Amino acid sequence: MKPLAHLLAAGLLACVTTPALAADEWPAKSVRVIVPSSPGGGTDLYARLLTQQLSDILKQPFVVDNRPGASGVIGADAVARSAPDGYTILVASNSSITISPGLYDNLPFNAATDFTPIARGVMAPMVLVVNAKEPYQNLDQLMQAGKDRPGELFYGSAGVASAPYLGVRMMEEGTETRFNHVPYKGVGPGLQDLVAGRLQFMMPDLAAVRGFVADGRLRPLAVNQATELLPDVKTFQDLGVDNMNAVVSFSVLGPAGMPPAIVEKLSSAVNEAMRQPAMAERLKELVLVPVFDTPAQFNESLRAERELWADFIQRNDITPDQ
Repeated sequence: MKPLAHLLAAGLLACVTTPALAADEWPAKSVRVIVPSSPGGGTDLYARLLTQQLSDILKQPFVVDNRPGASGVIGADAVARSAPDGYTILVASNSSITISPGLYDNLPFNAATDFTPIARGVMAPMVLVVNAKEPYQNLDQLMQAGKDRPGELFYGSAGVASAPYLGVRMMEEGTETRFNHVPYKGVGPGLQDLVAGRLQFMMPDLAAVRGFVADGRLRPLAVNQATELLPDVKTFQDLGVDNMNAVVSFSVLGPAGMPPAIVEKLSSAVNEAMRQPAMAERLKELVLVPVFDTPAQFNESLRAERELWADFIQRNDITPDQ
């Protein structure tokens, strides 16, 4: 029988070396990538591009598993409940991990403690667009109409727990403008009504409306970040809307407790994937801007974003049924 001291030393050595070995060996099998939205949307498109590259870089299949429903809560919860071994990860929009926590009291997970931030992924520039037949040629004219005729101009979004809705509420805050919100089950149906003239404006991501802007059916008035695709369109900040902090991003997270070495390895692989020429070109076509950060940087930005949305939602008495 081995002396107790030898057994304890062996156990301690195993505890010290196992995470490193796990990181060296990971992934040893396929990785499930849960996307909490339907196929075809921005989150899903980014996830499929990313998984193709990760499969090549890490030499194991990364397989997309769409879990739509409840504004992304169903899919996010599935990841939060998964084993933290690196074989189940989440690719989600920021609405489910930074907006929903400030809006809903009964989420099945704690967004601050039940996930491991891995990579911000990509940002999707947002643009305020009006139907081209509307008389508004600039943001000032639209804002003035919102003051002169409060509640008479209609805009659409994919729901209260979305950056496009909260972005318009930010535009209203601190001014006398008031617009009338029409919620939709996705951006697409809202855009159909906007193009048809049943809505006056929307503030979706640029990728969703790029074709309508190009063919002249929609007119862009402002963007939340400068983009070379609309070089003549100014940002909200340049136009005097200083509190416009709404962003759309598609990001990578895992369940809480993932080994740090695996987190670092996956984060590096995500950044490497987005630098691959084929993916970089496709992201450019989709108007998605890559963010090359570290897990620590992403964690800090998530914390700040959750606090921003929670404060804004509370300050403006925003509820899920609005």
